[in-house]
Amino acid sequence: MIINLISGPRNISTALMYSFAQHSQVKVVDEPFYAHYLVHTGIDHPGREDTIASMSAGADTVLEEINRLATDHEVVFLKNMAHHHEGLDWNYLKDMCNVFLIRDPKQLIASFAQVIENPTMQDIGLKHEAEILDFVNEHGTKPVIVIDSNDILKDPEKGLSNLLHKLNLPFEPNMLSWEKGPILEDGTWAKYWYKNVHNSTGFSKQKTSERSLPDQCKALYAEALPYYKKLKNYIHASQ
Repeated sequence: MIINLISGPRNISTALMYSFAQHSQVKVVDEPFYAHYLVHTGIDHPGREDTIASMSAGADTVLEEINRLATDHEVVFLKNMAHHHEGLDWNYLKDMCNVFLIRDPKQLIASFAQVIENPTMQDIGLKHEAEILDFVNEHGTKPVIVIDSNDILKDPEKGLSNLLHKLNLPFEPNMLSWEKGPILEDGTWAKYWYKNVHNSTGFSKQKTSERSLPDQCKALYAEALPYYKKLKNYIHASQ
């Protein structure tokens, strides 16, 4: 089974990857399409050249490696950013278990702005998430799952247990914690983005999650809110 986590940045996607890395049946993969995204868009992110040098930018090559891992492991967990799916043929998503991870865009944007001062809709991925949700709802062969990071943070054991139940996997208590520092599967970009997770030993709400939204980001927040509401409503509709 391949679980495809589709998230925006500055969410708890990395913490979820660390959590699933503790599961006895799971092999995790960190943002396998990141180099493809950087080459396809030409966008400048911290560590761009190192990322491109560290992994294949060819979608077919990446998918071949993912499928190889899926033959060697019971479960493969892909931690993916929604916008990294841009420029790909989404048909490969049809037979994956697609899990959409969302976060209040006010918190997401305020956090992202600490790394990239003027984020765009392209950066935060919410529009991409909504578009991919429509695609897999229409064409996918497996139930679609949408989770809100705040629900996981409020009660990690309950949130993870519910998610694992939907994935038909047993919950393992060791998923609730990990050792400080990086894991082997981290991408080369970890030094720019994973500081909070590297300093953590489990799921915890960051004090910075309550930071105010910069003035230059308010228009982006207004643009992003309808996409978040669409994804959020999907949670309520599927309960």
